[in-house]
Amino acid sequence: MKLFVGLGNPGSKYARNRHNIGFMALERIAQDHGFGPWKSKFQAEVAEGRLGGQKVLLLKPQTFMNRSGQSVGEAMRFYKLDSTDVTVFHDELDLAPGKVRAKAGGGHAGHNGLRSIHEHISPAYDRVRLGIGHPGRKEMVSPYVLSDFARADADWLDDVLRGVSDGAHHLADGESGKFMNAVALRTVPSRSSKQPPKSETHLKAPVETNTAPDERSAMQRLLDKFK
Repeated sequence: MKLFVGLGNPGSKYARNRHNIGFMALERIAQDHGFGPWKSKFQAEVAEGRLGGQKVLLLKPQTFMNRSGQSVGEAMRFYKLDSTDVTVFHDELDLAPGKVRAKAGGGHAGHNGLRSIHEHISPAYDRVRLGIGHPGRKEMVSPYVLSDFARADADWLDDVLRGVSDGAHHLADGESGKFMNAVALRTVPSRSSKQPPKSETHLKAPVETNTAPDERSAMQRLLDKFK
C-alpha cells in the first residue's frame, strides 16, 4: 500500500491558495481515477483507490500546515507503513510556476508542512515538488503562499494537475521517470509537425511571365534587338 499526502490548509478560505496545490493534486487524482468518497480519519480527509498495481490512500491533513506530520504519522502507524511508502505533494517556492520535480528524501527547506512530517516520520519519504515561484523577497513569502492563484495561472495550473494525475500510477509503482514524462507531455508544448520550415516561409512569389506567342517576323525580331 502507498500513502499519497497532499499538503494544504483546511477550509474554503484556503482552497485556492498557492499553499494548497498539494490538496489540489490529490483531488484531481481522486476525480480522474475513481477513488472512493472522501472520509474523515487520521485527523484528515482520506480517499481509497488503486493506481497501477498498488492500493493507494490519499490523505489531506486537516490539522493546518504546520502540524501535518501528526496526521501522516497516525495513518502510517495504522497501516504499518514505512516512510518510504509515503509520497508528499507540496508547493515549492524554488521552482518556477508550472515546473514539477519528483524527489526522494532530503531537507524541508523551511517548508512548515515538510518540517512537521520530518519530525513525525523522518526525512526518508518521497516528494513531488509543485513549483509556484518565489515572490522575490523573504518578507513577502507568507502573504504570497496564502494568496489565491491568479487568473493568469489557470492554464498552467490545470496542465500541471492533469499531468500529475496522468502519471500517478507510475508514481505508485515507483517509476518516477515515467511519472515525469507524463507530466512533461502536459506541461511542455510540442512543436507542430505541420508548420512549414522557416526557409519555406521566405520564398519569393513566382514572377509572372508573358506566355503569349511571338507573332513578329524573323526580320522584325532581328531589328528589335538593335533598338
